Formats: sequence, C-alpha cells, structure tokens
Amino acid sequence: MSGARVPVIHRVRALDLVVEAWTWPFAEARRAEISAHFADKQREKPAMWNGRVLLGRNPVFAGDRLSASYFETDFASFLAWRDWGFPDPSVFNGFGMGAVRCADGAFVLGEMGQHTSNAGRIYFPSGTPDLDDIRDGAVDISGSVARELEEETGLAPGEYDSELHWHCVYTGPALAMIRVLTVNMAGDAVRERIERGLAAQDQPELSAIHLVRSPRDLNPAMPRFVTAFLEAQFAA
Repeated sequence: MSGARVPVIHRVRALDLVVEAWTWPFAEARRAEISAHFADKQREKPAMWNGRVLLGRNPVFAGDRLSASYFETDFASFLAWRDWGFPDPSVFNGFGMGAVRCADGAFVLGEMGQHTSNAGRIYFPSGTPDLDDIRDGAVDISGSVARELEEETGLAPGEYDSELHWHCVYTGPALAMIRVLTVNMAGDAVRERIERGLAAQDQPELSAIHLVRSPRDLNPAMPRFVTAFLEAQFAA
C-alpha cells in the first residue's frame, strides 16, 4: 500500500470529528481522469454509484480524544485516490468498525461480495462515512457503526453491549475506529443467524461470514488495520 505506515493503535473515548467546507485539490485537478476511472469501474460493476462520502484531515490524538476535520467529496474521487495508491497523503479514510465478539471469544468478520468496490476483502462491518452520518455538524461514528452492522448482519442495537472506548488503528491512508461489540451468543450461532439473513437478500453486501478465534485464523484478505487490531486483542 503506497503511503501506508506501520499501524499504530490509539485507545480513546472521545471522537471530535467536525465537518467543514473544504475543496479537495486532488479531486479538482484530476477531475477528468477521475471520471474516466470511475466509468471503467462502473462498467465492471454496474451496481457501483457515485454518491457523496466524507474523508478526513488533520488527525490529532491527545489524551483520550481523537480530533479531526472531515470534508465532503464524491465516491469517484475517493475510489481513484484509493486505487492510485493514495497520491494525496494529507487526507485519510476515517471510518468506524463494529468488532463483534461472541460469548466464546470469536470475532465475526464479513467477506465483501463481488459486486462491491472491495470484493473479496474480509473485515468487520463498516463503511466510509457519508452525509447520513452527520449529526450537529460532526461525524457520528457510533451511529455509522450501528447502521452498518444492522445493514450487513441484521444485528440491531440492544442485541450487543458496546465498549466505551475506541481502538483507533492509524495507517496513514486509513484510520479505522474500532469498537468491540459483545454478543451473548456463541460464534457458530451468530454466523448461522447472519447467513440466514444474507440468504434472504437479493444482493447482500457480504458473500461469507468468517470467525476468527486466534491468530491462526488471520487471512491475507484482511486489511492490515484489521489484523493489527486482532493481533493486539489476542496478545492481551
């Protein structure tokens, strides 16, 4: 991953993620190339659409708080930035993840379907923040995690207990804000329940469910920020 650094994990309780008006020079300067790139990707995966997303700038970790500013851009610009190796290192993709941990200690991860922009990748339920995640001028990562978890797995608030703090795994281009969500069911039972829900959907976002019980279950299809978090959990 060009521009990536060794993952650093910060444990925080407060997220101060203000949304500000800002024009992304990369998106403006390379608009024609970005549009052509997205058109190519859309021909490969017609379900892909160019919605609005939120990316971050200027992350600061101080005490138990993460502060950063977010700005609005189009998905096509984000996709080109990602696919071209993160040519602008001043921005990052900062998103929430729900690390579902079962009663037997197993973590639940999903494999992205072939129609998605991250086909084959395995990670916790998550999504790049969008305009629906803005609350009172800031990005509501807690709400984003709850929404993505329910959309992808069917697990609703009230069915899990949330840790109060976040494990922020920072790699430079990515900042994964991971919160452990404990479900009072065994891993196999949770996987079977999610799989039943996926089978009832016409085009589920996930194509498979993976359980990770130890470092032996880590997979090259998992992004480094996911494996770094899991390694730290098992080491603890």
